[in-house]
Amino acid sequence: MPTLGTFSDDPQATWLVAPGLAGDPADRDMTLVRDFWFTDPAGTTWWAPAGSVVNGASIPAPLWSTVGSPYTGPYRRASIVHDVACDHARTAPDTRAARAAADHMFYQACLAGGCSPAQAELLYAGVRLGAVLDGLPFWNQPLRVALLATDRTLPDVPEESVRTTFRELAAAIQAAQPATFPQLAALVEAHLQAKVAQPLPAMAPPARQLRARPALP
Repeated sequence: MPTLGTFSDDPQATWLVAPGLAGDPADRDMTLVRDFWFTDPAGTTWWAPAGSVVNGASIPAPLWSTVGSPYTGPYRRASIVHDVACDHARTAPDTRAARAAADHMFYQACLAGGCSPAQAELLYAGVRLGAVLDGLPFWNQPLRVALLATDRTLPDVPEESVRTTFRELAAAIQAAQPATFPQLAALVEAHLQAKVAQPLPAMAPPARQLRARPALP
């Protein structure tokens, strides 16, 4: 068996039309029209059966411009089996372990699909970040910061926090140069757990609006 694992062949799918307006997240959904699978280096086969609905969105949306958006790049096939594996993980007896296994498989499938080791490491960091988003209070609150004397707002704070955390992860990976997957996984988990432990920062009080001076007579 090849070291990197193997895919069944090219996937076949059809687009699903979202019932809402253009831009509806469901408008990315596709359904597989025949079985597709990936067999990992250990011999485990990860199935994406016909009828599965996938959208390639297990990487958080704020990272699409950095890591890659759904259905692009050499990780496209990996994203299909990963989407299905993540769906199964949500109902597994040990959700965290099942999601971690799915993310490990995604890393292997990215390599098998033609990603470079450096790209596969960043993609793995992206999906691991996605796995813990719901557990981070700073990222799932609708926080916005008012600008002085205006009603405008800065970019969405949670989205920028996700991008900042990913940049920190990327820098840590580049500095450490992990030689094995267990080293990579340990580095990523240590960083994310430190983020989970951070308290929600206190928001500054709203800036006082400046009053216009009356015109001199």
